[in-house]
Parts: sequence; C-alpha cells; structure tokens
Amino acid sequence: MDGRPTAFAALRHPRFGTLIACGALAMMADNVEHVISYWVMFQEFRSPALGGFAVVAHWLPFLLFSIPSGALGDRVGPRRPIQIAMGLFACVSLTWAVLFLTHSIRLWHAVVLLVVHGLAGVLWGPLTQLLLHEVVGPQDLLSAVRLTATSRYLGMLLGPAVGSGLLLVFGAPYALMLNALVYVPLAVWLWRHTPAPREARPRASGWRDVVATLSRARLHPTIFALTALGAGAAFFVGNAYQAQMPQYARDFGHGDPGITYTMLLAADAAGALFAGIALETVGLLAPRARTAILLAMGWAASLAAFALTRSYALALVVLFAAGFLELSFNSMAQALVQLEAPTEWRGRMIGLYSMAAQGMRTFSGVTVGLAGAALGVHWSLALSGACVVALCGTLLAVRPRRSAAAA
Repeated sequence: MDGRPTAFAALRHPRFGTLIACGALAMMADNVEHVISYWVMFQEFRSPALGGFAVVAHWLPFLLFSIPSGALGDRVGPRRPIQIAMGLFACVSLTWAVLFLTHSIRLWHAVVLLVVHGLAGVLWGPLTQLLLHEVVGPQDLLSAVRLTATSRYLGMLLGPAVGSGLLLVFGAPYALMLNALVYVPLAVWLWRHTPAPREARPRASGWRDVVATLSRARLHPTIFALTALGAGAAFFVGNAYQAQMPQYARDFGHGDPGITYTMLLAADAAGALFAGIALETVGLLAPRARTAILLAMGWAASLAAFALTRSYALALVVLFAAGFLELSFNSMAQALVQLEAPTEWRGRMIGLYSMAAQGMRTFSGVTVGLAGAALGVHWSLALSGACVVALCGTLLAVRPRRSAAAA
C-alpha cells in the first residue's frame, strides 16, 4: 500500500467496530467475575494456595490447548467455538452466583469452576485472532489486532471498577447473575455474522497436529522467531510482576500504599491504551519481525528499570513506557504470525503463538515470584527483564541466518 497507513483502518469495516465493542464487554465481564469470585473465595477459604491455583488454571489451558483450539478454528471456523466459550463463561458466573446465594460453596466447586473458566478462555482468545482475519482481511490486520488489544485493555480497566460497584450495590450473587448477561452481545453478534466462504481444510489430528504445527513453524523464520520471542517474554516476565505490585508500592513508601498501588497498575494500563490510540492515529511502526523484537527488548528494559529505580515518579514513567511497548510488540507479533502463516495452517499458527505468549505465563510466577522470595522481587524482575533482553539480542543475531537458510 502506498503512503502512510490509514488511521484506524480496521474501523472502515462496519462489522469490526461492533466486534471490538462486544469483545470489550466480554473482557470486562471476565474481569468483573474475577473481582467478585476472588474476593468471596478469599473470604470463604483464606487459602493462598487456591489463589495460586487460580493463576495456573487461567494460563495452563493456553499452554496445553492453544494449538488444538486453533486447529478447531481451521476446521469449523471461529464463530461456534467462541459462542461456546461465551456460554461457558456465563454458566460459570451463574454457578458462582447460585453457590454464593445458597452458601454451599466448597473448595472443589471453586477448583472446577476455575478450570472451566480457563478452558473457555483458550477457546475465546486464539480464535478471536482468527476471526479478525475473517472480518478485515490481511490488509488491515495489524490495525485490527492493535485495536482489539486496546479494547481488551479497556475491558480490563473497567472490570475491577464495575465489579466493585456491582458487589457493593447488589451483593456477590446478584452481581454475578447480572454479569452473565454481559457475555450475551458477543454471542448474539456471532449468530448474525456471516462468515466468508471457507476452503477445504485438513481435519485436526489430536496431539499429532501439535507436533506437525511445531515442525511447520520451523519452516517460517518469522513465525519461529516471534513464537520464541513470545515464549521467552511470557516465561521470564509475563504479567507476574503485576501480582507483586503491592510489594513494590510498599517499598516506594510514597504516600498511601493503596493509592501508590493503584497508580502503578494504572500507569501500565494507560501506556497500553495510549499505544493503541496513538499508533493507530499516527500510523507508525510498520509490521516487521525486527521491529517487534526491538520493541520487546525495550519493554523488558523498561521493566528492569522499574524494578531497580527507587524514584516513584520515574517508576510511573517507565511503567507507562512498558505498557506502550508491550501492546506494540505483542500486537505486531500477533499480526505478523497471521500474515506469514499459510492459509490452511493459520488457526494452528495462531494457536502456537498463543501457547507461547500466553501459556508460558504459567511459569512466570516462578521466575519473578518464587525467585523473588529468595532474591527480593526487585532483583528477580530485573534479572528476568535482562534475560528477555538477552533473548531479543540472540534472536536479532540468528534470524538473518535462519532466513537465509529457509530461502
């Protein structure tokens, strides 16, 4: 395409605006459920182990089932699986509501519901990316991925505020009943959405398909490099530092710890939102693998600087930069994987990237959290960020050789 990319190009497609609005509502509902259910679980069980299990149950399905989820999308399309995911989310919210209302919640109930919620997430996340390609096509894909990520961050920001308000006004059971309705708009929109004609696609073949996808990815240097980047960033850092924010806030000793904590989280999210809007408006950062790797390197360096600084003002600045860079490199990498993937393998390649960039977050609690118990959370995050910087440098060094070998 000649000239500078059109600002908010994906919004030229009428269906896309409705899709991201419904997606933002669903993400908000997801976070509303987290706020309410985690609070009640804490009141009922006072179990740190259950809180840790909630994190594992959220991310482990992405590690185990992202490629099968993508293969399912290749076979039947993304619409029906996402509708099933919305139904599962709504059922989980309603089940929490009934258990809380009848005071019959047991530990095994919580475990099962957390697992079902995680499985619904792995149906929704990767296949949403496949749906974007179907709605806007390859030309405006980067814009669509970036705006979708921005809308999800907006849902994540609104979720805690809305959840807290519903909890105070209606109480946990009735708030969750209302929350179940928020998943309905996306499911209804998918019923109305007419997909493009689909070519014949190979049938999924279980775990052999996972092995085949991994082997196929090695033939595409860009996909291979970006998947390695996503896996390394998720394994070493992921979003584990957010769980340690109360400790960072206390260590800064700047005013009220609650306000300090809120401002740190808000700076990270605000940077991501600003990135989505600013990059769409200005049309910067053409999608290239080298650019995505450099952005990831800057993200990791920003988090390392946050971990080591003792200045609260500087911490807010570098967290804002980290949020900006995270959305930038993740959306670019996601779009490039889709653009580089062969048509018949697109869903599985999206699943592979999701397995790497989200599933590997299962282990970031070890690299940042458990290591932080031994070294201190400041040093564990700084060292984890340094590992990602080193990985990025390695990928920049070896990628030209892999590209030449593939050619």
